[in-house]
Amino acid sequence: MSGLVRAPVTTAAPRWANIVPYPLRRVWAPELYQGGARTKDYFEGWYIKCVDGAEEHPLAFIPGVSHDAAGGTSHSFVQVVKAGGETTYLEYPLEAFAYDRQRFEVRVGPNVFSAAGVELDIDRDGIEVRGALHFGPWRPWPVTLAVPGIMGPFRFVPRMECYHGVCSLDHSVGGTLTVDGVRASFDGGRGYVEKDWGRSFPSSWVWAQSNHFDRPGISVSVSVAKIPWMGSSFVGFIAGVLIDGTLYRFTTYTGAKLTAFASWECCARMTYADKDFRLDVEVDGAVPSALKAPRHGRMVARADESLGATMRATLTRLSDGEVLLDDCGLFAGVEVMDQLGELEKGVWRPKASR
Repeated sequence: MSGLVRAPVTTAAPRWANIVPYPLRRVWAPELYQGGARTKDYFEGWYIKCVDGAEEHPLAFIPGVSHDAAGGTSHSFVQVVKAGGETTYLEYPLEAFAYDRQRFEVRVGPNVFSAAGVELDIDRDGIEVRGALHFGPWRPWPVTLAVPGIMGPFRFVPRMECYHGVCSLDHSVGGTLTVDGVRASFDGGRGYVEKDWGRSFPSSWVWAQSNHFDRPGISVSVSVAKIPWMGSSFVGFIAGVLIDGTLYRFTTYTGAKLTAFASWECCARMTYADKDFRLDVEVDGAVPSALKAPRHGRMVARADESLGATMRATLTRLSDGEVLLDDCGLFAGVEVMDQLGELEKGVWRPKASR
């Protein structure tokens, strides 16, 4: 599909998944296109974040597809996110979208996105981004037979409103881009890749991610969201802390608890805990811009996205109080969409003893 050098297989999919048919294999390979033949009431998009080594040109690219409930406005797209509150939505014909069934590699028009890197040829709608970046090996959220990625067993539930995958918590970035006439080297940079697919984003959610801490090899990704469920709803959460190759996980399905939560004016504070560890996260300094988000497949909703926030993360082992991480991450991607105040309902409070 492209001139990129084929990257080694660095996805989380187990080896046996490579020998099963694509419709089944993609369950254990969330980075692959999940939509199959769906052409109505469906969206899918990948969030590909790249920060250059000099930390002067942070960018995120979101390639994807959109199908409304009637199938009349289907198209592909690329969204470009810059630090400082600037986003651009570039619409392409649906026929401009193509995907590889064996590994993550998608094309939207002349732009290619893969595990190897990205090739960009954008010069329209007041934005120019040209050039190529190459990625080092991905560090994906682990996949097992029973837990196929970050959603755990919820991945097997059909027709959920939105599914989520973390393709790479951290990887190296190199190469060069020309951004609005400025040539920028990304050598020595860091990257992050995740994705969403389904019908719509939740009515309320908070998401934040950074892998720009003082010490290399650290990445923190957290989220809290209202999840529709069997005619009702619940507040679910997922948090992961990667430290030197070890991933500390806090999720609804592993029995962890959301023990504190607050959000205000593009900022948020939350605490997750299980029987072994506690994770405290605070994000602030967000300068949001309006991304287009899905509603029944159409990209007509809004997500307030920031690419230049800070994230203070503290990971504590409860048995002895040792602090494994206490650092401030830069260039955090942040979305605080809790205008209805629905997420605080998910805070766990111990029952009062009699």
